[in-house]
Amino acid sequence: MTIRSVRANNHKKAFEVRVGTRIYWYPFARLDVRPATGNPIVRVAIDPELGREAFTYVLKSGVEGTVHVDQVLDYNKDPGYLRNMLLYQLTLEVQRRVAASPLSTRELVRRLGTSASQYYRLLDQASTQKSTDQLLRLLCVLDCDVELTVRSSNVIRRRPTAATGS
Repeated sequence: MTIRSVRANNHKKAFEVRVGTRIYWYPFARLDVRPATGNPIVRVAIDPELGREAFTYVLKSGVEGTVHVDQVLDYNKDPGYLRNMLLYQLTLEVQRRVAASPLSTRELVRRLGTSASQYYRLLDQASTQKSTDQLLRLLCVLDCDVELTVRSSNVIRRRPTAATGS
């Protein structure tokens, strides 16, 4: 995904990033090189050298940092991005299981009931033209049990203070 526009909002202490038709916020607190009161952001621009998939910001001191669109989408829990990451992780696991399997490629294709080209698309981690159903079916052919785990996100908790003692 390419970034269409970006601007720093010092009042909200965050970047406003336009990706496609959506606007996402990315807080300064998540930056590797953080601005400070005496060292604010003086320039922010989309980085053409990174295929417009990142932006670079420069602080008053001359130090600069870069933020990739994936960081913004991950922070904002974009469903499309999360889907693609799930497909990517499942594909890597399928690749490991296929490499360890005694079954030949021809036998895997036969058991899946698909074409060889579709089978190779399933193994291509760059391809997003597949479904979790297809990957799960291939894992079943490889005699794997798949378990889905849902857990709470890391929640920022309030720091205890001396006054509250908690």
